[in-house]
Amino acid sequence: MLEKVKQKLKKKHDKDVPNIALFIDGPNMLRKEFDYDLSEIQIELEKLGKLKIGKVYLDQYAPEKLIEAVTNQGFEPIMITTADVDAPMAADVMEAGYNDNIDKVSVMTRDSDFQRVLLKAKEEGKDTIVIGAQSMAAALQNTADQTIII
Repeated sequence: MLEKVKQKLKKKHDKDVPNIALFIDGPNMLRKEFDYDLSEIQIELEKLGKLKIGKVYLDQYAPEKLIEAVTNQGFEPIMITTADVDAPMAADVMEAGYNDNIDKVSVMTRDSDFQRVLLKAKEEGKDTIVIGAQSMAAALQNTADQTIII
């Protein structure tokens, strides 16, 4: 009997923790000059909920060591053979916006290319988070419900 109560409490608690989807604009953010640590980003997001989807979009110029590092950190590398990762990333952000199992949609980028998909996610009732540097576009920061500057 006690075990069933514990399981119910655990299930209830899990429902109380928001599920987060994170999409990272690799060519824009994972550059040597920024030297971001993906584990630190995970730690920041875990304060806000449970990371359920973690995808890093990389172009054909991504070095093997970066792909390996992304994988070792528990993220899914999405390899794009064209020079621009924005369209495939935006499509996945939109998909997360319609996913009933996702409560918060987050993007890690610097430019405002993803402003429209964040607005759409908000229309679908999702909380939105942008993660980026001080040089992040103001329009992107002003669109999101929450901004994390790293």
